[in-house]
Amino acid sequence: MNIRILVVEDEPKVASFIKIGLEKNGFNCDIAYDGSIGKRMFDAGDFDLIILDVNIPYINGIELCKEIRRSNQKIPVIILTAMGTTEDKLIGFDSGADDYLVKPFEFRELLARIRSLLKRISIAETGGNILTFHGLEVNLNTYEVTRSGKKIDLTQKEFALLVYLLRNKGRVVSRVDIAEKVWDITFDTGTNIIDVYVNFLRKKLDKDFSQKLIHTQTGVGYVLKAGKE
Repeated sequence: MNIRILVVEDEPKVASFIKIGLEKNGFNCDIAYDGSIGKRMFDAGDFDLIILDVNIPYINGIELCKEIRRSNQKIPVIILTAMGTTEDKLIGFDSGADDYLVKPFEFRELLARIRSLLKRISIAETGGNILTFHGLEVNLNTYEVTRSGKKIDLTQKEFALLVYLLRNKGRVVSRVDIAEKVWDITFDTGTNIIDVYVNFLRKKLDKDFSQKLIHTQTGVGYVLKAGKE
């Protein structure tokens, strides 16, 4: 394994804890103690995954994630923060993060998230590169999405949600399914984060088309199929 991970974390004890754990598990790890250094290291380096704390000096983790996404849509990004409300998570995901881990956390949980994201990237690169469905085309390598030739810009989480729906087209998937397979989290009945993201995706995907692709199965979940709502 020759996986390089950049950790941007201003607390030396936390950064050291992550670095030691990663290196024990065979990963190469570089540390940046503020967002400005993190940006320079990302621009100069060839990393396979980024771990960002939110509250870091000069460029905070949310802004740094946006900067990273402007130049690289594919690299997995995990955000670490002590702020764990649904609104905080939405802000993190909207910045382009693939995953969100609330402090304090067990290292094995971080490790599981890292392995899950790296596996997802590996599958995308070695499996079929293009997913299609009724004029919808999703390129797993370039992260480009078009419908009837029209380009659709999606955030990382919206893209992951669409891919999951495409791979399960015609089958109703529950909110629990989506939470576990797309967010890698246990579904919390007290949050509407799944519904919020489905609605984000639906607006971008179906807004300008009479034939709708994302449908709600009341009381059950969502299904990708061709038809009218």
